Amino acid sequence: MDIKAKILELKKERNAVILAHYYVPDEVQEIADYIGDSFYLSKIATGIEADTIVFCGVSFMGESAKILNPNKVVIMPDETADCAMAHMAAVDKIKKVREQYDDVAVVCYINSVAELKVHSDVCVTSANAIKIVEALPNKNIYFIPDVNLARYVASKVKDKHFIFNDGFCPIHHALTKEEVEKAKKQYPNAEFLVHPECQSDILEMADYIGSTSGIIDYASSCEAKEFIIGTEQGVLYELRKKNPDKVFHLVSDNMICHDMKKVTLEKVLSSLENMNYQMEVNDEVRNGANHSLNRMLELGSK
Repeated sequence: MDIKAKILELKKERNAVILAHYYVPDEVQEIADYIGDSFYLSKIATGIEADTIVFCGVSFMGESAKILNPNKVVIMPDETADCAMAHMAAVDKIKKVREQYDDVAVVCYINSVAELKVHSDVCVTSANAIKIVEALPNKNIYFIPDVNLARYVASKVKDKHFIFNDGFCPIHHALTKEEVEKAKKQYPNAEFLVHPECQSDILEMADYIGSTSGIIDYASSCEAKEFIIGTEQGVLYELRKKNPDKVFHLVSDNMICHDMKKVTLEKVLSSLENMNYQMEVNDEVRNGANHSLNRMLELGSK
């Protein structure tokens, strides 16, 4: 029996469901029950009837799934798969901002550790950040942890006052104007689709700016046949699967999240065999973070 067949057999035995982010390796996406970005997977997690969730992604995603599903077992195929940006905000700074502004909403990008969610008013993703910030009654917005997404949202929601944090996604933040120019020169007929975690000078060069799922939807519905993709390379699997008649180029060979690539078929199998690396969130953190996550689901669905 090959590894994929073993995973499917164990999944049935454990009454498990496999969730996979677009950035994990292709072969892992292939065996997943649900593939998506963080917002989609957050919504899916709340409605799943399985006893066990195998979350093929990084730790903050497993934390969110456990917070939303305290009575389910959430296992991570690799316990070391993490997101650097998820840690790039400080509770002390949140408290200082709250003291400085009496009418402030702390808006937390879902790509963050649970402790930051506890101290936030609402979570957002790159797919729903603009919609949710617009819906908030607060004039002042402290957006954590990603400064690039925050600046993009601020450019679209001009009636709010933004306080910026200094966090960033190392992969998206490192993309340079020179790399984009080189790709555009190499593929002159291609549209450039980019994630808002990139810096503003990169976004200015884009034909489309959006979340990972937004990029997929745009490329799938667009009449154009050739695209330069400005996000992590894992998204190419879904783009090519949905659009076999279209051509996709990665803007740079450096668009690789090595933490996401830690999630392998072998580790998925091991996690189901041994039920190891179970995500645990204590009640205090869960109750605190649950508010901001549920508010995201509430405002994001309106």
